[in-house]
Amino acid sequence: MTEPSIFTRILNGDIPGEILGETERLFAIRDIAPKAPVHLLVIPKTEEYRDVAELAAGDPGLLAELIAFAGRLAAEHTDDGDFRLVFNTGANAGQTVFHVHAHVLGGGLSEKSLGA
Repeated sequence: MTEPSIFTRILNGDIPGEILGETERLFAIRDIAPKAPVHLLVIPKTEEYRDVAELAAGDPGLLAELIAFAGRLAAEHTDDGDFRLVFNTGANAGQTVFHVHAHVLGGGLSEKSLGA
């Protein structure tokens, strides 16, 4: 049996973390190493999916919920509601926690600041 991910440990209260929003199947926290003025993580409560490709194949409805929830969070936490949604898929793409999650970035982004 594998250890619970850091996200599950935050959700369960085993590790301190401020949950900014929650639905029946998702929750959101701030990224501890922000890359933008607003940098939130939207995370499914299930650890069943390692990355967005697995989530899309296994539960496209949950992926749609995640994207809608990200939009609501961006509307609450940014001045204009604009946001960038990023999924890192695989270690070579920067994924460090293998529990699918989306990065919601906003608050005055520029292409230069994000390396786009």
